[in-house]
Amino acid sequence: MADLKYKPVPHKHQDFLDKARARKGFSEEYDSLALEYEIASQMIKARARAGLTQDAVAERMGTTKSAVSRLEAAGKHAPSLATLKRYASAVGCELKVKFVPQKA
Repeated sequence: MADLKYKPVPHKHQDFLDKARARKGFSEEYDSLALEYEIASQMIKARARAGLTQDAVAERMGTTKSAVSRLEAAGKHAPSLATLKRYASAVGCELKVKFVPQKA
């Protein structure tokens, strides 16, 4: 039987961003999605800490791998709090949301 343990693929995100920011309009669009990218990043890190594949998370959530992939793709899908709670539970985490006052 194949070893299905999560094995991250190396990715130098800063190198990617440096190249992409040279494209017209990229920085503005990317910056407008900062919260979505942060949530997606936290989701992927939590899954990696749990040592799970997207397939394993999907099974625990009672959904499909493609649905988990969409959840982890920033800016393409806005998951509900209920879905985020199910994802958090599937990767052995608790979801916490807080409001932080804006700086004047």
